[in-house]
Amino acid sequence: MAIAVWMLYVADRLLDVRGSDHGALEVRHYFHHRHRVAFLTGIAAASVLLAILLPRLPSEAIRLYLILGGLVFGYFIVIHATKSASRLPKEIAVGICFAAAVFIPTISRAPTLRPLLLLPALLFAALCSLNCLFIYVWEHPTPGVQPPHPITNFALRYLIALTMTIIVVGTTAAIFDASVPRFLYAATAISGASLLGLHLRRHQHRTLTLRTAADLALLTPALLVPFL
Repeated sequence: MAIAVWMLYVADRLLDVRGSDHGALEVRHYFHHRHRVAFLTGIAAASVLLAILLPRLPSEAIRLYLILGGLVFGYFIVIHATKSASRLPKEIAVGICFAAAVFIPTISRAPTLRPLLLLPALLFAALCSLNCLFIYVWEHPTPGVQPPHPITNFALRYLIALTMTIIVVGTTAAIFDASVPRFLYAATAISGASLLGLHLRRHQHRTLTLRTAADLALLTPALLVPFL
C-alpha cells in the first residue's frame, strides 16, 4: 500500500507540472519536475515490486483494491485530462480514497468488523481530508483565479468547526466506545488538535514548514503504540 500511494503521489505531482502554468505551482511541484527522471525510474522499479507483492494479497482485498483503483483512475482522468482541478472536490476525494485503502486489508480478512470500524474509518477519512484542506488554506491565503469545488469551498468555510467536531467526536468515542481499541479514536483526536494548533499559529511559520508538520501530525498513532 505504501508503494502504491507513493506512486500515485509522484504521478500526480508530475502530471500537475505537465502543461501547467509554472507560476501557479508549489515548491513540491518544482522539486518533482527537477528530478523527474529519477522519479520516473522510481515509479518503474516500484511497479515491478508491486507486481511481485500483489499476488500475495487475499483475493477479496485485491477485488476491493481494483474497485478503488478504478475510481482513482477515473479521478486522475477528470483532474488531469480535462485540466480542471475544480471538477472534483480533490481534498475530500483524497481523504476518502486513502482511508479506504488503509481499511481494506482488515475488512477483507474480517468482514464482521465492518460495522465496528465504520466510525473509525469515517473519522480517519475526515482527518485525511482536513490535512489536505489545511494545506490548501496555507498555500492559498488569498483567493486564486480558479475557485475550488463547491464542496471544498464549503469545507474551507467551516474548517475550524469541522476540526472541532472531529476532535470532540474522537475524544467522546475514545471514552465511551469500547467496541474497538480506544487508541484509534484517541489518535484521531490528537491529530485533529495538532492540525488546529498549526493553523492557529500559521503566521509564525513558513508554508513549507506547515505542510511538513501537517503530515507529521498524522503520525500520532506512533505515540500510542506503548499502550497497545
